Amino acid sequence: MSVIKGLKGRDFLSVNDFTVEEIYEFFNVARRLKEEQKRGEKHEILKGKTLGMIFEKSSTRTRVSFEVAMWQLGGLGLFLNTNDLQIGRGEPIKDTARVLSRYLDGIMIRTFSHIEVEELAEYASIPVINGLTDLLHPGQVMADIFTVMEHKGDVKGLKLCYIGDGNNVVNSLLHICAKVGMDISVATPPEFGPDCHIVREAREAAELSGSKIEIVENPLQAAEGADVLYTDVWASMGKEEEQMMRRQIFKGYSIDKHTLGVAKKDAIILHCLPAKRGEEITDEAMECSQSVVFDEAENRLHMHKAILALTMVD
Repeated sequence: MSVIKGLKGRDFLSVNDFTVEEIYEFFNVARRLKEEQKRGEKHEILKGKTLGMIFEKSSTRTRVSFEVAMWQLGGLGLFLNTNDLQIGRGEPIKDTARVLSRYLDGIMIRTFSHIEVEELAEYASIPVINGLTDLLHPGQVMADIFTVMEHKGDVKGLKLCYIGDGNNVVNSLLHICAKVGMDISVATPPEFGPDCHIVREAREAAELSGSKIEIVENPLQAAEGADVLYTDVWASMGKEEEQMMRRQIFKGYSIDKHTLGVAKKDAIILHCLPAKRGEEITDEAMECSQSVVFDEAENRLHMHKAILALTMVD
């Protein structure tokens, strides 16, 4: 297993923490592990290692993909619900981090506060992987761009259009598109745009890669000439009480026949799931031949294996 010097033992909190070379190492390892799995080859590069998986937010894809990833790599994924941990009863994060570091070889956490994940990583002596926070979703977008590479080849110069809420997914998409040289056009209602600090970071990275970053209000403007159309639910987990209000504000912010009509004829469709069909994406768009949503979902497994392998392998 090829490992870039300095990657072993690293935390995986944000795509912005990695160089372009390191990002492509994740892609290369994910491709290799996927190909080997398809050929029926087995490997136990994490034999004897245990990943603690802390879940404050429920999940289908994150839990199953990380648990299966650890099993396929020869290790053990241990599900830890915050309701069953002392951290859920007020134990300081720094204490939990140091205790779990004595038991485990890595920690994956899916939670609300990004600051808490950063504190966990600061005090843990083992790799901490961000499975999702309200600010960022780095593992998801790594799988997303890996999927684009499978269908489009070289991603530099391609245009990705994101339509919808300026949430953790689009924040991480801004990071990774700027790093790898993809243009990204984001269409959101003005009051629901991506994080301003993230946009500044992405623009700085884009100056080096040649990526173009555009934040607009009109979905059709964003979708014009796009190679990739991407959307997510209008109300992320924790925002359910805003669902009715957001349905009114986000009406029209969807992947449908109109956005497909202005994108490139061979544009592919991505959605990180779960999807609310009929809201941010029509059923027709979800099921059409341009949709690679379920390839994208599968690639969460392969990308998580790559992240685990490169940060936890001896």
